[in-house]
Amino acid sequence: MLNFSDDRQLPTVLLIDDDFVSREVTATVLTMSGYTVHTAADGAESLKLLADGACVPEVILMDAQMPGLSGIGLIGELRARSLATIVAISGSCAPGEVAAAADGFLLKPFGAEDLDKLLKEHAQPAAVSGAPAGIENDPSAERKPLPESGEQVVDVETLAQLREMMPEAKVREIYEAIVADLGRRLDALQVAIAKDDAAEVRRLGHAIKGGCGMAGALEAARLGAAIEAGALETGSKGGVNHLDNRSPVLSDLRAATHNLKRMLKTEFPA
Repeated sequence: MLNFSDDRQLPTVLLIDDDFVSREVTATVLTMSGYTVHTAADGAESLKLLADGACVPEVILMDAQMPGLSGIGLIGELRARSLATIVAISGSCAPGEVAAAADGFLLKPFGAEDLDKLLKEHAQPAAVSGAPAGIENDPSAERKPLPESGEQVVDVETLAQLREMMPEAKVREIYEAIVADLGRRLDALQVAIAKDDAAEVRRLGHAIKGGCGMAGALEAARLGAAIEAGALETGSKGGVNHLDNRSPVLSDLRAATHNLKRMLKTEFPA
């Protein structure tokens, strides 16, 4: 069990997240806050890191919804190889079985202070009533929802915090990565819609919401949340929901990507 005090050395973290933007932002924020962070793009890569001894984490942050080895299956494999505290992270509520199997849960977007608070609670279980930290005990659960319309392209507080923690070039790099990632996600959405693959469309929406939310890209994060919630599903065809390639949500997401490009030129002039 972790034993924290106010003058403790921050634990080594293994971050497992298939979304590049979310992984990059989270790792950067935690590193700049004093944590030693190793990253893995999926469950298989994380197990290889542990097996090779390349990383001996005290805390493992794992995205709750990833392709391939994920969820309680991944938690079981991690527990067989590590004594680390396992915290599930997600842009949505984690599946109940994942929250129960993990030692805690954090809702994206979260910061180093949220992780710090959760780890302190985990180190002192007597101070936390009820079940192990999960959705019900999520310190981020009371965050205000994203604005429905007319929101800022980027949350000014998040942008200011990133600028305080890292060089200007690194902040620009993060937002450039978001723009590039949105372009790839838009292409992938087109393919998934053509295949009428609602599960993949929702997964892509979840990824957009999580990655953009971590960097305070409010407009794109809201649209990702709408896609995850089924905004591109347009009724039924033979009793089965189908997907609309002409949805205004896609046009709005393209516009949000364009707005982020304009923000980059304004905030980070060459």
